Amino acid sequence: MIKIDKLIPGGQALGTNEDGKKIFFWNALPGELVEEYIITKDKSHYAEAIATKVSQLSPHRITPRDDCYLATSPWQIMDYDYELMSKSAIVAELFREHGITIDAPKIFTDGRRFEYRNKMEYSLYYDHDSARIFLSFHARGSHRKIPITHSSIERPEILAAALKTIDDMNMKHDEARRYQSLLLRSDAAGHVSGGLYENHQPHPVFDNLSDTILGHTYSYSPNGFFQINLPVYEAALVAMRPFVATREVLDLYAGVGTIGLSIARDHELTLVEVNGAAYGELVKNAAGLPVTTLLEKSESVTDIINDRQTVIVDPPRAGCDAKLISRLLEVRPPRIIYLSCNPATQARDVAALLDGYRIDAIESFNFFPATPHIENLVILSRI
Repeated sequence: MIKIDKLIPGGQALGTNEDGKKIFFWNALPGELVEEYIITKDKSHYAEAIATKVSQLSPHRITPRDDCYLATSPWQIMDYDYELMSKSAIVAELFREHGITIDAPKIFTDGRRFEYRNKMEYSLYYDHDSARIFLSFHARGSHRKIPITHSSIERPEILAAALKTIDDMNMKHDEARRYQSLLLRSDAAGHVSGGLYENHQPHPVFDNLSDTILGHTYSYSPNGFFQINLPVYEAALVAMRPFVATREVLDLYAGVGTIGLSIARDHELTLVEVNGAAYGELVKNAAGLPVTTLLEKSESVTDIINDRQTVIVDPPRAGCDAKLISRLLEVRPPRIIYLSCNPATQARDVAALLDGYRIDAIESFNFFPATPHIENLVILSRI
C-alpha cells in the first residue's frame, strides 16, 4: 500500500512506494492508501499511475458525476471547497518554489462546477459489437478511447448537438475512421456552431459566434481562441480594470482582443497577436475604435514598450518569452497586468520581474472547475 502525501501542481497525488520511487497518482487524495493501481508511465526515478483500489478514504472524497471523469475532469472526486482550497495552496507553493512568499490567494468562483465549458472536442469511437459510432474521450495516460453517452462539464446545448451529430452519422452508416474529431462551441445564448474534422482535410470554416463581455460584443470562430468560461472570465476582467494606471495601454498575446478591448478601449490601446486567425477576429472586434493592432509575435515588438504604459500579458502556458521579460525590466513601464493559465511559468516570470517591480495583488479564478487547472492574476507596479 502507498500512502498519499499531497496534491502536486500538475493535479496528481504524490506517494512513495517501498523502494523509494515517487508515484504520481490520478484518482487518489491526500491521506488515502492506494492498494492497487495501473502504471501509465514508468521512468527510472518516478512513475505515473491511476489508482484503482483505495482505502482509508479522504473525508473530501465524493462520488464523481461522470464515468469519464478521469479523461475530462479528474478532480470530480473531491468536494468543491476542498478543490478551491487545494488550488489556492498550489498557487502559493509554486510561488514559494521561486522564492516568493505569498498568502494562499483567494479564488473567485461563480459556484458553477458543471456545464460551464462553451467549447468541447470529442473523439469518435466505433463499437464493432453494435456497429454504432459513439462520442469518446481518450483514457488518461493512454491512446485508448472511452465511448461515452454523457458528460457534465460542457454546456448542455453542446452535448445535445454532439449526440445529434452521432445519431445522424449512425443513420447514414458513416465511418468513424474518416474523422479526426468533432468540435462544437456554444455562445451564451445557447447557439452551437462547429462540426466534424475530417482526416487529411483542411479544417472547415464554421459559422462565427458572438458573445457580450462587460457590455461589449465580440465575434469569434468556434475553432479559434476564445475563453471557455465566460462568467468567471468577466470577473477576472473586472478585477483587472482598476489597475489600468496609464493613458497608454499595450496588450500583448491579445488573442481576439477581449482583455484590452474590455478594460481599456477608451485608452490609447495597442493590441499584439501572432495567430493569423485570431488576429482577423481581433481586427473585426476593434473595428471603428481608435486602437492600433499588430500581427506580430509579442516578443518581436519589444521596441514599442515604453515607460508610460500599462502592459497586459496573457501568454500561453509556456509563459512570457525571456526577451520580453528583459525588455520590461529595461524600460520598466509603471504597471504590468499578468493573467496566466499556468501559475508555474507565471511564478518564474514574476520572480524575474521583482528586480524592478513589486506585487500589488494576486487573485485566482476557477475557470476550469473539477480539473487541476487554475487561472491566476498578478498585478505588478514599478518600484
